[in-house]
Amino acid sequence: MTTSPATPVTFDDSLSALLDGKNFASVATLGPDGAPQNSVVWIKREGDSVLFSSVDHRQKVRNLRRDPRISLSVFDLTNPYHSAEIRGVAEILPDEGKRLPYELSHKYLGIDPPAENDDEVRVIVRIVPQKVVSFSA
Repeated sequence: MTTSPATPVTFDDSLSALLDGKNFASVATLGPDGAPQNSVVWIKREGDSVLFSSVDHRQKVRNLRRDPRISLSVFDLTNPYHSAEIRGVAEILPDEGKRLPYELSHKYLGIDPPAENDDEVRVIVRIVPQKVVSFSA
């Protein structure tokens, strides 16, 4: 599936299943010098957007505050020939109750996440897709 930025992006059943699975994603952001910075993250699909959690001071969050463009790649751990890239823009939202790390830990591990310091500030990064390219073999 390929879409243009002018077309609203919707996830088909195959992409939704890929994002809903216990598949890790790689997110790429742009550093201050324009160089790519890449991180592996746990993800959650919410409608036709993708969420991940981060600590506010991480490089990827600082990059996204400066330039919200983002790319996410994910592949099916049981069939690496089923993959997708989602390009879009990031919205950085507060996660004062730290709900997303809890949800992601239960999705991927089935347990509560380890405790964090109370002063650790968590954010939710929501990827609003502008282009999706899927591959399946």
